[in-house]
This record gives sequence, structure tokens and C-alpha cells, in this order.
Amino acid sequence: MIRKRVKRMKWLEVEYSGELNGIVNVPGSKNSSLALMAASCLADEPVVLKGIPYSLDFKVIYEIGEEIGLRIKRNATGDMLIDPRGISHSVLDPRKTSAFRASYYFVGALLAKRGKVSIGYPGGDDFGGRPIDQHVKALRAMGAKFTFHQDRYEVEAERLTGADIYFDMITSGATIHAMLAAVLAEGETVLRNAAKDPEVVDAANFLNQMGAQIRGAGTDTIRINGVKQLGGCTYTVIPDRLIAGAFLMAAGANGGTVTVDGIIPEHLNSCIAKLREIGIDTEVREQSITASCRGPLKAVRVRASMYPGFATDLQQPLTALLLRASGKSIVTDKVFPKRFNHVPQLRRMGAHIEMRGNTAFIEGQRPLQGAVVHASDVRAGTCLILAGLMAEGKTYITGVEHIERGYENVIEAFAALGAKLNIREGTSPFEMEEEACLRRNDAIRF
Repeated sequence: MIRKRVKRMKWLEVEYSGELNGIVNVPGSKNSSLALMAASCLADEPVVLKGIPYSLDFKVIYEIGEEIGLRIKRNATGDMLIDPRGISHSVLDPRKTSAFRASYYFVGALLAKRGKVSIGYPGGDDFGGRPIDQHVKALRAMGAKFTFHQDRYEVEAERLTGADIYFDMITSGATIHAMLAAVLAEGETVLRNAAKDPEVVDAANFLNQMGAQIRGAGTDTIRINGVKQLGGCTYTVIPDRLIAGAFLMAAGANGGTVTVDGIIPEHLNSCIAKLREIGIDTEVREQSITASCRGPLKAVRVRASMYPGFATDLQQPLTALLLRASGKSIVTDKVFPKRFNHVPQLRRMGAHIEMRGNTAFIEGQRPLQGAVVHASDVRAGTCLILAGLMAEGKTYITGVEHIERGYENVIEAFAALGAKLNIREGTSPFEMEEEACLRRNDAIRF
């Protein structure tokens, strides 16, 4: 019979690995770094950023920057020298800017200086729409005009003026975006119902070091007094609390002891509390957290919410961990209700999970079997890695590009703990599986 031509692709192969033990050095925050790199466009002098992870998103930013005249160099120690003085225009490639969510930061960072920005709609992780209505609301309040096209949108402003803005919902992205636009606006801008995330505080601290006047970051009311210009500075991005949380959960996958080093423990208070409730021991030091798991895990109820609540980015890896817990766990996500694309993939591995709206009911202690699964976003990929480490046999995870968007060295980091996983390239695992089924059917037929 005629076979269709199989495609070559890249995937992650994960095997049952037993206990995970060791130390992970936490990289700089991906989410914060995206904002800081865009914010560098506001300066009139070069900026040095330390701790920026070199993942897939940053390769795209590098290309976008080169096209508009933003010069980015990475030295041998990993520091990034960003020189915005050569920026000549603000028409950004819609295809490239639609490759990741945080591209909208370039609007706030370029608008005051250039007067007009053209950019693609935000893309990135695939777990439901990422509306920008609160971004639009904030910038319009400061005097910006929006024109929406099919593949891009344009934002114009002869000048930006301070405004009193109340966000209809708590949103980290819109809070940071409004700060970027407000630092060079005329007068005072007040952001109410603002997000309190560490990434918001990080962006404010960076802008203040360049000469901005921002007060209240980390509270629900942020005040920004506009200034005429910003200078250069050297700044270190905060460590990635979301990667740290996922590795702490890895200690519970099959038992073991994992230490995340170079972290700010206060950023993980809600995660630490939930891990202790599950039955994982945690020891907190000044710049590190150690998680140990030697006994049974308990089912829990989790409600993902905005910071300082349990992070929506951690509910997916936590779901994998709860497959080991005794009893039925309940996970609700009201921040991104559609962020459950990992559930059908876990079911392919034998997980018993029932979905009701934005809530997952997880039946623990069911054996998992390796399967071919797909990572639809960064955190779903982390979830499937943890599940693959617990499952019998091999698990093949496609959608590796999503994982690479969030991790600079995912293989090395997990391997350092004793995990068995490798990047493979060749025929698609899904098509390999389909071909195997066809061969079995042919054998039965003849």
C-alpha cells in the first residue's frame, strides 16, 4: 500500500529516572528579561543587562533589534550590552513580533521617542487568547491612537501625557507596559489595581536606575512621574521563580532532594506552602531552597491566581506531581482558564483527570505509561517532562520549540539531577506511531 511521506522533526525523549538529586542554578527570569530588553530602547545611552537567559525568545528579540537599529551584543560572561542609540525606525516585523507574547513591550518603549509603532499581534504559548484590551486602555488614556489591521496594529501619539488608569483586571503585562509608556510621558501617571509580581518590581527598579521616577511597584498603586530622558546603567535581572518552582516539584516526581540555588525565596512563598501541604519538605535559606520527598504525597486543592497567590505558570507542572498523590486533587485556574492543554496529553499516558470548566479533578496514584505527547506551551512542556520521568517506558515530547522558549539548557539542568532525557531529531514520533499501527493492521489483514 502507498505510505505518505514522513516528516523530520525534533522531539524530547524522556525515560523513567527514579530519584532526582542535586543542585540547580536558577537562571534569570525569562518573563522579566523580555521586559527589560524592550525597556532598554527608552535609554539614550548603552545599557548592560546581567543574567539574561539565551532562550528562543531572545534570539527573536535580537533579530528584531537588529532590524530597527538596536544593537545587542552578548559577551563571554553572558552579559548583554544593549545600545539603543542607533534605532532608526519603529516598524517591527509582524511575523517575528507575533512569535512571542511580550512583543507588545516594544510599543511602550518606542512610542514616546518615535511617535508611531507598527507591530504584529502578540503570540507565543498556545493556551487561549491573550487579550491586549488593558494595554490599549492604558495607552489610550495617555493619548495614543490605535489602528488595527489583519496581521499587525499601529500605535500613534504626538505626545504622551500622564493619566489616572484603573485596570479592570490584574495583569502583569499591561502594568509593565503602562510603566514603559509613562516614564517619558508628561506629568504623573497613576496605575491602580496594578499587578504586584516580582517582574513588575524588577522592571520598575531597572527603569529607576536609568533615571525614571516610579514609586509603589509591588503594591496595587504605582505612581510614575514622567522625565525628559533616561540614561544607561548596569542591571542584573531577578532569578526565574517559575523555573525554580518547577525544579522543586521535580523532587517529588520519584522522591529525592533538589536544591535550587541563586533564588529569592520570598518570590516562592505560595509555592513553598503548597509543596509542604502536599508532603514535600522544604528548607529555605537566604538564596536557596531545598525540597526533599521520601514519603507519600497528599492530594490538595489549588487555585491559581495572580501574585502573591499560586502562579498560573506552576499549575501545569504541579498537575504532573499530583498524579503521585493519594486521593483526588482539584486544580482551578481562573487566570488562564484554557491553560489545560496538558491534560489530554497526560491522559495519553494513563492519567485519570476530569475537566469541568476551568477546574481539573486529578485522581492520583494511577500508573503512567510512556507515550507520544505534544507540548503546547512552555509550562505544559515542563509538566510532560515530569510525567515522563515518572512513567514506565519512554515518553516522546514534540513541540520542543515551546520548551526552548522558556529554558536555555533544559537537558543539562535535568540531567544534572539524574534525569534521563535527550533531544532527538528525525522522523516524527507521531508518524512513527502511525506507521507502526499501519504495519500491525497490514499483518492482521494478510
